Amino acid sequence: MQKIFVVSDGTGGTAKRALSAALTQFADAKVEIIERPNIRDQEQVESVVKEAEKVEGFIVHTLVSNNTRDAMLRIGRLYNVPTFDLIGPFIERLSQHLSITPSMKPGLFRQLNEAYFRRIETMEFAFNHDDGLRPNELDKAEIILVGVSRTFKTPLSIYLATKGWFVANVPIVLKMPLPEILDQLPPQRIIGLRADPIRLSQLRIVRDQRLHSSTGDYAKPEHVAQEMAYAMRLFSKNPKWAIIDVTSKPIEEIASEIITLSRPKSKNGENNSKA
Repeated sequence: MQKIFVVSDGTGGTAKRALSAALTQFADAKVEIIERPNIRDQEQVESVVKEAEKVEGFIVHTLVSNNTRDAMLRIGRLYNVPTFDLIGPFIERLSQHLSITPSMKPGLFRQLNEAYFRRIETMEFAFNHDDGLRPNELDKAEIILVGVSRTFKTPLSIYLATKGWFVANVPIVLKMPLPEILDQLPPQRIIGLRADPIRLSQLRIVRDQRLHSSTGDYAKPEHVAQEMAYAMRLFSKNPKWAIIDVTSKPIEEIASEIITLSRPKSKNGENNSKA
């Protein structure tokens, strides 16, 4: 059985996928794929080459760094181990046609891939935990938005999800208690949203009109004022929750305030960037 070493300075996913695609053209080939990720210096390259030499295997790699690629070519020849560079020539041709020098940083594709899939996860989480859904899973949220209707809980949740945050939102309804689980969670995760009752009433009137005036007292100024007063009483019982006024603010500005409050702080009190 032919042993093929998949070598990369990242996870090796790109090389393995390319090799697997090529091997579909050789249905009868008996091969064993051996993965060697995170190879980033000459000593590691030499170790893999020696390993391949012992089993008479060959190497397929996606090493990005010029120095590491050169070492692979040179050491492979020294030990008579065939090496196939899947990405180096392609990067060089792209550089010529784009007239741009490549960054040559290992692991960039993996980082982009991880960020992409995290955004998918956070978007799904926001949809699945919108408007009080699945309150038993609120402990999984990094940010929990609490507020009355029309304080932008849903659009904020979606926007923050696109930034990579796991966000849930919980509605405040007049005379209805909040989920008990909120009392058990770290208060720094919870953000209360407040708004000017007059402005809030105006926003609700627009929604009521779209629903053909079927929302009852929902948009009436006196009801909105009572609901906001109730929300503020709930907030006062939880003094460690951060409170943000969303009146007449764009979503981006509110989200920026939330992110600033939600980022972990370093020992000197400064906000650290999100991991």
